[in-house]
Amino acid sequence: MSAKSGAKIFKQRCDQCHTVVAGGKHKTGPNLNGLIGRKTGSGVGYDYTAANKNKGITWGKDTLDVYLTNPKKYIPGTKMVFAGLKKKKDRDDLIAYLVKATK
Repeated sequence: MSAKSGAKIFKQRCDQCHTVVAGGKHKTGPNLNGLIGRKTGSGVGYDYTAANKNKGITWGKDTLDVYLTNPKKYIPGTKMVFAGLKKKKDRDDLIAYLVKATK
C-alpha cells in the first residue's frame, strides 16, 4: 500500500467532489476529514441520503475496500456517482492515503 500513489488517485478520481482538509467546505460530496471511525452519513453539515444515514456501518479499511469497489452496490440509493475502483491495488493505495490524510 502506498499513500503517495493513493494521493495521486485521490487527486484524479475523488478531489473534484471531496476534500480531506480539516474544516474545509463540503463539495458535491462530503468533506472526508475524520472519516475513519465515523458512521456512514454522520459527517456534520452535509445532506446525506437516507441510504447513507441508515447503512449503519463504521468507516474503516475493510468497509472502504468494499465500498470503493462498487459504491452503489454497497449502499443502494447513495448519490455518489463514482463507479468504483476495480483494481485492488488502487483501492489499497487510496485507502492508505485516506487513513493518513483524514486524521
